[in-house]
Amino acid sequence: MRVAEFDYALPEDLIAQHPAAQRSRSRLLQLDGACGSLSDRSFAELPTLLGPNDVLVLNDTRVIKARLFGRKSTGGRIELLIERMLGEHEALALIRAGHPPRSGSELALGDGLRAEVLGREADLYRVRFAGLSVVDALERHGAVPLPPYIGHAPEREDADRYQTVYADRPGAIAAPTAGLHFDAPMLERIAAGGVRIVKLTLHVGSGTFQPVRVERIEEHRMHREWFEVPQAVVDAVAAARAAHGCVLAVGTTALRALESAALGGRLQAGGGETELFVYPGFRFRVVDRLLTNFHLPKSSLLMLVAAFGGLENIRRAYAHAIAQRYRFFSYGDAMLIERRV
Repeated sequence: MRVAEFDYALPEDLIAQHPAAQRSRSRLLQLDGACGSLSDRSFAELPTLLGPNDVLVLNDTRVIKARLFGRKSTGGRIELLIERMLGEHEALALIRAGHPPRSGSELALGDGLRAEVLGREADLYRVRFAGLSVVDALERHGAVPLPPYIGHAPEREDADRYQTVYADRPGAIAAPTAGLHFDAPMLERIAAGGVRIVKLTLHVGSGTFQPVRVERIEEHRMHREWFEVPQAVVDAVAAARAAHGCVLAVGTTALRALESAALGGRLQAGGGETELFVYPGFRFRVVDRLLTNFHLPKSSLLMLVAAFGGLENIRRAYAHAIAQRYRFFSYGDAMLIERRV
């Protein structure tokens, strides 16, 4: 398949620059992948669309303040975007500078923070922070890494709203944005209806923003992302299957973690790094329903939802969403997709 098949024209004013006034007050477009029908709903209706034997799977990753600014030892300006933590003091980072830094060079990242460039790994750099752990260095000196299509610098509300209410395990440089629609009362309503809520972790990396640069999508390679699926998730999925319930993944990251853990044929607890690229033709083993936001043209995430709901169905759904002026991307509205069988 060609990347051009996943393109669409989006009016710029439909790219949400700020979150909805209240988390659960966004709109929800429901797509039935089996028949292609569309329903305009509000996100507040979600509890009524779930059954008592269903399981809701959340990604509890926590966004770190992954963007750092500073200067090289030569005086040139530099920007780091931490891609992945490798240990207490080391990380992989995307580096933007006039000239690439050399191995062994020191970076001054503001207010006494220093980092050493240890080497290059493909398009990423391995860096080591002096004196502080990566987590502490970013918390003190970093900025919220808002997506490039959000035009304003991080504001006070972004520190809270570009984070799910159940975020727990630091490590992501982008939010699992489908989860941004949930507030505590919404989760309580869902649980009160008999739905089992479980959590896994996938630390979202910069690959979520990277365009697919090859002409044929089969040649695209994803960045590696760390994930973990606990035994409690495996047990909850098995219980839902036994009771004829559905598995609803909240976000493409939760789906990729679940399907990565089932590549051997059945869902197993564990984790590691995943490069799973889901595009039309992929065989889904775990997820029945997907809650997600609207994704960028030609992106790997759009290819994933096309695999899940059917390419023609997704094309019609996006055209409908544009005509009805849904809000797009990270701070935008949501979709609930029933898997195309």
